[in-house]
Parts: sequence; C-alpha cells; structure tokens
Amino acid sequence: MPEGEGQSYSFMKNDQWMSFEQILRVSRIFGELGVRKYRITGGEPLLRPGLPGLIQELSAQPYVEDLALTTNGALLSDYAGDLFAAGLKRLTVSLDALDARVFRSMSGHRGTSRQVLDGIKAAELAGFSNLKINVVVQRGVNDHQVIDLIEHFRGSGHIVRFIEYMDVGTCNHWQSDYVVPSKELLRRVSQVYPLRAVDENYFGEVAKRYTLLDGSAEIGFISSISQPFCDSCTRVRLTADGRVVTCLFASDGHSIREFLSDSIPDGELKARIAGIWSRRRDRYSQERRSKSTSQEDDKMEMFQIGG
Repeated sequence: MPEGEGQSYSFMKNDQWMSFEQILRVSRIFGELGVRKYRITGGEPLLRPGLPGLIQELSAQPYVEDLALTTNGALLSDYAGDLFAAGLKRLTVSLDALDARVFRSMSGHRGTSRQVLDGIKAAELAGFSNLKINVVVQRGVNDHQVIDLIEHFRGSGHIVRFIEYMDVGTCNHWQSDYVVPSKELLRRVSQVYPLRAVDENYFGEVAKRYTLLDGSAEIGFISSISQPFCDSCTRVRLTADGRVVTCLFASDGHSIREFLSDSIPDGELKARIAGIWSRRRDRYSQERRSKSTSQEDDKMEMFQIGG
C-alpha cells in the first residue's frame, strides 16, 4: 500500500474477495469471448493464500495460451518453485532501483532491493527464464539508475522495461515534472549502448523493444504519457472484488458480482462482460494533454487494479 501521512485504507474482508471458483469461471467466459493471454497481478498477488493452486487450475484451462504473473518480488524466494511447478511460465518483477536507499524510498520503506534480487535468483533456479523487470522512472529520483540496471541484467536473458511515471490513481502525487519521456531515456541509453529496434511481438504490445547491438540484452520502453496507445489497447482487468475495469486510468469498474451466483447461467454473465467491453470509450491517455491537470479526476488506485 502507498505510504503517506493521514492515509488510511479499508481492507476487504475475505468474503468480499472473488473465490478461486468464481475467478476460474469468469476466466473461462473471457476465453469464450476470445481472450487467450492472462496475467495475475495485484496489489501483491503472492499475498493471496493458495495462489499456486489457482495458477495450476488456470494453466489447465483450454483457452489459456499464455499465463503470467506480476510481483514486487519480496516473497518470490518463498514461492518461485511452487509457481513454476503449478504451470506458471512467465514472470514480471518490479524493481525500480538497485541502490538500497533509492529502492526503500520508492517502495514506501517496505522490503529491500536485495530481497527482490534474491527472488529473481530463486525464480531462475526454479526454471523461469526471460523475466521482465519493470522499472518506473522518475526524474531526479531513480533515473540515474537506468544504466546500472541494464548493466546488471546484461547477459541474463531478462528484459528490462522502463516505464514512464504515470498518473494512475490519486495518491501518488503525480507531477509531470517527474516524467522522463522515453525518447529522452532512449537517447541516454544509446550514448552508452548502441541499440537496434525490434519489431513488436503482437498487436497491442505496450513496450517498444530494442536490443543491444552486441546481443547481450533486450530493453523496452512503455510510454503511456508521451506516446499514448489507447487505440491499440486490448487489455481488460478483473478486480479481486469482482469488477471489470476497461482502463488503467478508470474512475471505477463495472460490477459482475450479481452475475456470479450459481443460479445465474453462464450466458447472462457472458452477455454482461461482452456488453461492458463493447461499450468502452476509454481514451484517458490520449485526452490527458487537453486537460489542465490529470489529478482533477478521481481514479482507481494502482493497488486496486494492478498494472
């Protein structure tokens, strides 16, 4: 949870969570509607009891062609083996800095960069490869760590992705002055490592990909602020309390809890989800530039909907 003076949070009771059975049912309905890529995120998903069991059942569903998980890495050392054994094959780990002091400051003084690096090592030993390492870059805070992070992961097979600091939610006190545009970062990196652009893997891929010319690393840039990609967005989110969210910057989600009863047929649930998606008109990132400040809007917080 974000740290700040005077902030308080109302945590959901266990009976407010979607059960694993409900999650599996909804994921199957999404599959029938065409979804093939699934990601478990958070908050921090490794805090959910019994998560490897959910992964095992998800990975066995016929529509799930690609299953990934995003984690802050603090608990990864404990769970990497169980996650891999359950059928998870792709991991994204958040690591904003190698420097211990900078990391502690950006993580709200929770956890250490050493814990995350140990978690990455444990994931490698468990069988994971080609991890994505997500770095949210803030000017004057951790932008001096960019080259160090590339150097650290060169030759590892892992992909470091630099994400422009986004105005997700309202409690991160976002200011545009802290944004380092990807074009600027690209210039900085190119002065140290010659780069070659790489074609996208699939339609709607959010990261612009590059490889070092010597082939020792791949890096990516996610540019939601300076180069919005709303027109190609194909992502939908399902919250832990049963809301379908059609944009990372949404003010709220669309509840499907009333459709999760065993007495409600799948057809009605499917129609509800299809209707939510077909009516979406989200263009927040493209419209941001015409607004005086994005912080005027009430938005769901990142810890509610993940990345």
